[in-house]
Amino acid sequence: MASAESNPLHEDIDVYGMTHVGKVRKSNQDHFLLCSLHKQMEIHGTSLPNPEQLPLRGERLAFMAFVADGVGGHAAGEEASRIALEAVARYVTQSMQCYYTNDSHREHQFLEELTDSVMECHQQVTTEAESSPTRHGMATTLTLAIVVWPWAYVVQVGDSRCYQLRDGELIQLTRDQTVAQELYDKGVLSTAEAIDSKWAHVLASAIGGPEATPVINRIAMQRDDVLMLCSDGLTGYVLEEQIRRRLVEMESSQQVAEALIADALEGGGGDNITVVVGRSKAPVASAV
Repeated sequence: MASAESNPLHEDIDVYGMTHVGKVRKSNQDHFLLCSLHKQMEIHGTSLPNPEQLPLRGERLAFMAFVADGVGGHAAGEEASRIALEAVARYVTQSMQCYYTNDSHREHQFLEELTDSVMECHQQVTTEAESSPTRHGMATTLTLAIVVWPWAYVVQVGDSRCYQLRDGELIQLTRDQTVAQELYDKGVLSTAEAIDSKWAHVLASAIGGPEATPVINRIAMQRDDVLMLCSDGLTGYVLEEQIRRRLVEMESSQQVAEALIADALEGGGGDNITVVVGRSKAPVASAV
């Protein structure tokens, strides 16, 4: 059950994102985005002497984190992930405005708008891919988390992951949309076979690919929960137990992101690596 605590204050939010090209690739096809959406007042005219002193930015409506891992050649993959993040950020922002200007309990409409946002993003990447021979076949994963306290909405297309750490337990909130995962789900491959399979990195669903199937989950959030988004450049080279230990021992989001990237590099670093970490720290109880 979701916590009834109020929306965390700005000083309680600890978030950080980092991407690294890795040891093998010549270019970085990953992109990430961290942003917050606020109620805001725009002044179009006033006789007040100091309008800049007015509270122009209001309460935070949502915090959003996005990770995209592009495929389709050096320039095309980077372009696909860039287009996807820019497009979906615009559409999701519009969806969030709708979520708050209408009845806030109309969650079903918001989820439909969120799905439409991802599919419009998919269409934009597909159109761009068809516009130039050098972009043909480009596609990207897309994983995003939208925290509207006390809920997190996690959207998944592809195999970039989102994890939640709570009370020392690491939970994978997303399911890899790969051919190997589908074969595992059907009982064709064992866990070990799926990990080592040639299909492990073949996407069954991708933005700009032949098929894009967004999956949305709503997750209850509590103070001190940690959310982590990452590309497979991390999970392909760092065991989940090591990720769990790093998050349990984290001093700050920046420190743990840097430590996890270092772990992936030490493990081989054969892919681009992107890590985004966020948590809402529990307020310190005041002394009586």
